[in-house]
Amino acid sequence: GEIALWSLVVLAIERYVVVCKPMSNFRFGENHAIMGVAFSWIMALACAAPPLFGWSRYIPEGMQCSCGIDYYTLKPEVNNESFVIYMFVVHFMIPLLIIFFCYGNLVCTVKEAAAQQQESATTQKAEKEVTRMVIIMVISFLICWVPYASVAFYIFTNQGSDFGPIFMTIPAFFAKSSAIYNPVIYIVMNKQ
Repeated sequence: GEIALWSLVVLAIERYVVVCKPMSNFRFGENHAIMGVAFSWIMALACAAPPLFGWSRYIPEGMQCSCGIDYYTLKPEVNNESFVIYMFVVHFMIPLLIIFFCYGNLVCTVKEAAAQQQESATTQKAEKEVTRMVIIMVISFLICWVPYASVAFYIFTNQGSDFGPIFMTIPAFFAKSSAIYNPVIYIVMNKQ
């Protein structure tokens, strides 16, 4: 899920730079693609690795068929609270803000370009198709992850309350299966 999230961030930045052209003649090359993939993996590791080294911990969640960060209990010895806050801010809110900033500007730029007809119709059509595909990827990510993040935040802020196993299992299932949706969307929408 984290690799999918940070890949969407990289795609949003790439689309923003290509379509909005804040750096004029900048062109993305193979090295930029490699850096984007490396960045996605580094950020995913920054999410997944800390519990392995004692900052928070992984525990079975929901119906015990998957593991997740321990936001159920206050464990001062593993700093659960600080890690959950770190996860929510760095690995949920900041990426979403970047994505919304990039796509908000992108939509405005595409509308302006369409009105002015600055570029060829073929280029505009290709940019619109790619933009539409990535926006659908972002929406599918939100559909999958917002319920999980919301339930996790609710459980974290209401610790000690009684929760049934289904309460977390369904959001966890959608969140953790979200990695399969982007390739499916890409294959269905990419005509090349």
